[in-house]
Amino acid sequence: MKKKNVIHSGQTGGSKGFVRYIKQEWQLYVLVFLPLVHVLLFKYGAYTGLATAFCEYKVATGLGDFVGFDVFEKIFRHRDFSRAVRNTLLLNVLDLIFSFPMPIILALLLNEIRVRWFKRVTQTVLYLPHFLSWVVIGSVAYQIFGVSNGVVNALIANSGHSPIPFLQEDTWWLITYVLIGIWQTMGWGTIIYLASITNVSPDLYEAAKVDGANRLQQCLHITLPCIRSTIVIMLILQLGKIMGGSFERIMALSNAKATEFTTTIPVLVYRWGIEANKFSESTALGLFQSVIGVTLVLISDRIAKKLGEDGLL
Repeated sequence: MKKKNVIHSGQTGGSKGFVRYIKQEWQLYVLVFLPLVHVLLFKYGAYTGLATAFCEYKVATGLGDFVGFDVFEKIFRHRDFSRAVRNTLLLNVLDLIFSFPMPIILALLLNEIRVRWFKRVTQTVLYLPHFLSWVVIGSVAYQIFGVSNGVVNALIANSGHSPIPFLQEDTWWLITYVLIGIWQTMGWGTIIYLASITNVSPDLYEAAKVDGANRLQQCLHITLPCIRSTIVIMLILQLGKIMGGSFERIMALSNAKATEFTTTIPVLVYRWGIEANKFSESTALGLFQSVIGVTLVLISDRIAKKLGEDGLL
């Protein structure tokens, strides 16, 4: 009987303490409440729209009869589906191969710079493209890489060579797409890796110097192993987007001449849903993309845990 009374009094005291804390810190709860409502309304509330992928949907009448997975079978047989999957995987795998290691390399190089003002200026210059809209980047890219009026081709023409169709020919468009992506994204990752490097104990470097390790050996055997957790987390996040890709980036750089690699899953979702009013097909394709992305994240997390990175996610 005494035990029950103690438990009851403890629960009452806890609830009173919680109410007292809300009264004292109500401003913080108001600040948290607004983003919470936004997430619930626009993130979780939108999940009800997934029913469109399993029903006949029309703008005038809304959701119609339940058709099960017939819509998915229809999009899987569509002539653009396999092309969109191929291009999505190709563009994102190229980004993973070339764009993912670049911030790590830059972070290691910047960490070795001892002149503080030069290091800060370099960080700022590398980080600024992250804040630019892809619309702005696309317009600048056409000013730089255009065939007739581009700066680069003007220099090539002045040197006596033929202009290069950087954005007007499929293979060159693919190369330019990857290079521009590296330039735009490398600053953000560099800042993250530099922040992780600051947590490495200086004692490890001192011990390595005593053992005769040079700077390259210190990077390979101390810095990289110490930031392995950050690298794995960034890799998992990147793998989760391997079936997505940047819709804005493709639309900003696409044109009527180079169309071989511009049809991706996000672009196809836009074309079916916004341009063609095929909302059921568009929703089903987006759901397929999301399921594959979540599956890849879970698989990557499981592999990371088996490799000794427990607790990353």
